[in-house]
Amino acid sequence: MTLIVIAVVSGALILGAVWGIYGNLSKQTEGFLVALAGGALIVSAVLELINPAIEKAQTGVALAIVFAGALVFTGLDYLVKKKWGSGSGGGLLAAITLDGIPENLALGVALIGADALAVAALSGSIFLSNLPEAAGGAKEMTENGTSKKKVLLLWCVTALILSLAAYLGNQLLAGVAEETLAYIRCFAVGAVVASLAIEVFPKAFKNDQYWTGLAAALGLILAFFLNSLA
Repeated sequence: MTLIVIAVVSGALILGAVWGIYGNLSKQTEGFLVALAGGALIVSAVLELINPAIEKAQTGVALAIVFAGALVFTGLDYLVKKKWGSGSGGGLLAAITLDGIPENLALGVALIGADALAVAALSGSIFLSNLPEAAGGAKEMTENGTSKKKVLLLWCVTALILSLAAYLGNQLLAGVAEETLAYIRCFAVGAVVASLAIEVFPKAFKNDQYWTGLAAALGLILAFFLNSLA
């Protein structure tokens, strides 16, 4: 079950990248889907990451680590876009990698002893956010002049990295203290919030204008429904 869930969640990145590179993805559709992903990430950040983390860790330290996650993501996003010359597609790639590593570590831990419905809810929420973000990011990168093969390779490598994170979380963190796992989740929350503010919602509004608000609400509803099943 662990390998199946990892394949589904990380495979969403590859499927999304293929769709963005070779499919017919209009700007409006891209914006709608990215906003949908943003709404889903709000639920993941609150219900699956920070809420259980605060219950297991010292509040002050946990909140400081949330800020650290946002600070690290913001710094890396600045380097990707301003110093290394990448477009916003590269920024989304950095966003998915940075907040995806601790998120997938937590996913791997959640798979230990979890029932199938809870696993389906968690992995479904992550899949819902990964697919449109990968599609939008890959499309943006190809439009900025990066070859299609290189873009697809980058997203495949990212999917492999996140798969390894989930597997290592499942194999190596089973005996780690709950407080330590809580801090991993808190770092992920900070990165998620920063990515929503810098990459996700501005990009969605630019492409799809006021439909963005409805798409974000729909993503939140779908992710909350998946979470409530567990």
